[in-house]
Amino acid sequence: MSKKALSAWDKVMLARSASRPKSSDYIEEIFTDFIDFSGDRAFGEDKSIIAGIAMLENIPVTIIAQQKGKNAKENIERNFGMTNPEGYRKALRLMKQAEKFNRPIVTFIDTPGAYPGIGAEERGQGEAIARNLMEMSSLEVPIICIVIGEGSSGGALGIGVGDKIVMLENAVYSILSPEGFASILYKDSSKAKEAAENMKMTAQDLKKLGIIDEIIEESEEGIEENFKEVTEKIKNYLIKNFKKLLKEDKQVLIEERYKKFRKIGQ
Repeated sequence: MSKKALSAWDKVMLARSASRPKSSDYIEEIFTDFIDFSGDRAFGEDKSIIAGIAMLENIPVTIIAQQKGKNAKENIERNFGMTNPEGYRKALRLMKQAEKFNRPIVTFIDTPGAYPGIGAEERGQGEAIARNLMEMSSLEVPIICIVIGEGSSGGALGIGVGDKIVMLENAVYSILSPEGFASILYKDSSKAKEAAENMKMTAQDLKKLGIIDEIIEESEEGIEENFKEVTEKIKNYLIKNFKKLLKEDKQVLIEERYKKFRKIGQ
């Protein structure tokens, strides 16, 4: 039996669902011996980003993950998954450490966008994201990015430059939220449903456009129904591709990553 067809807006709602598993759930299920690191060594700690090292079976990896809260209190603590400059700088600190020790990097993307507050702008939000884009494009270790829920704007792309981009079946990935898109193009944020259809933000659309490499299927009843199966698929994908990517010449790895993003939109 074929799956029930979901609209792009349906998928936006699923991606934003409070009951949808968060990055910490994937880390706990897929990896072992996770050690969390804090702070950017410049300003402070941003709890919207989980960053640390762990074992993927016998492969040591660095994990960078955007984390939304599971309830109101956690969402306030995690800033609803909206990352500040210090979060991107913490991520970059761990990524440069990964490069030093030749550890592959896994990123989990789940954010409505980078935090747009005055303090974030004062501390260099745009520069922090831009630096991550530049640095990730030339890191000499493999990077696999996984969109597990909502991937919006530069907030998502700030940890989204990789050799492989993977999306869960009902995740979304776009330049901004449908509400923001509708406000700018249609001058009416209530047209968000229409915007979602036109933005080509679903995993299926992005696979056709060649922007992502793989779609991880979810249960029709929701990812909560087959979460262990989904995490097993992700784990197998990571192991299989890291084994290949770690054998690549480092310069070839960087060149292929550059070509991957250079061809987007052509």
